[in-house]
Amino acid sequence: MNRPNPTHLHLYDVTKDATKRMAVSFALTFVFLVGEAIAGYLANSLALLTDAAHNFTDVLALGLSWYALRLTSLPANSQKTYGYHRAGILVALINSTSLVLISIGIFYEAYRRFTHPPAVKADLLIGVGLLAFAINLITAWLVRRGSDKDLNLRSAYVHLMGDVLSTLGAVIAGVVILFTQWFWVDTLVSLFIGILILWNASRILRETIQILLESTPADIVVDDIVSDMLGVEGVLGVHDLHIWSISKDLRMLSAHIVTEDIPLSTGNQIQAAVNHLIRRKYGIDHTTLQLECAECDPVTLHCDLNGTEKNP
Repeated sequence: MNRPNPTHLHLYDVTKDATKRMAVSFALTFVFLVGEAIAGYLANSLALLTDAAHNFTDVLALGLSWYALRLTSLPANSQKTYGYHRAGILVALINSTSLVLISIGIFYEAYRRFTHPPAVKADLLIGVGLLAFAINLITAWLVRRGSDKDLNLRSAYVHLMGDVLSTLGAVIAGVVILFTQWFWVDTLVSLFIGILILWNASRILRETIQILLESTPADIVVDDIVSDMLGVEGVLGVHDLHIWSISKDLRMLSAHIVTEDIPLSTGNQIQAAVNHLIRRKYGIDHTTLQLECAECDPVTLHCDLNGTEKNP
């Protein structure tokens, strides 16, 4: 009888818990979004309206992230042999791209309002801003756990933490307007929100693209992992090495290992030692190692799929 992989069981439990927290965050954000949009319209506040627009992207982001989490919990099949773990990466790509577009729209509207700053109802701006700050802080806290290891969760968390800071800025703008009547401060805060959105979106966008391109994870130095593999007794060489990510926390490695002409049982021991090293030191649980007693291409560490001889 086959026993479930402990790593897979852990991922399932984490995903199930994250899905519940994401659903609660989605409901809270959606309810508040409606109220903030109405308040921003009545107060004629660009800061509130832009924050409502950002919250709208949060609702979409949380909804997509929730759906992606449900997909990742589905088992692998003959058509999706890696399962649905890339769904979260695709959602992070969609979310970050939409944020870039939203920020461009905010910059355009802020430019128009800088030339003719409209009157802003400071008391409504402060009241709604304080409520928004509390709601965003709660929802960000709900999504935070696990966001350091899951790019899908992190994209949602970054959305919400951006809202925490931007609503705090809206409150500050309201206080300044209340005492000074400097209505342009509201527009200045909206610019700050736009810059914050763009900065966070670009970071997530860059990381999702790297994963989709199957780049080596940024925290792994290939020379170090090769050196460690060569340090395992019985390993004479390493080539045709690939290291990539299915999602932020699910990494893969495949390589050809050169050994002496040894019995299969001895080869299994070498393979187990290399697997243990890679799992313990680099956190890679999924490895595919092909043992060879004669190196097919001793000068090429990485397989060149283009058929050229140059190895960058």
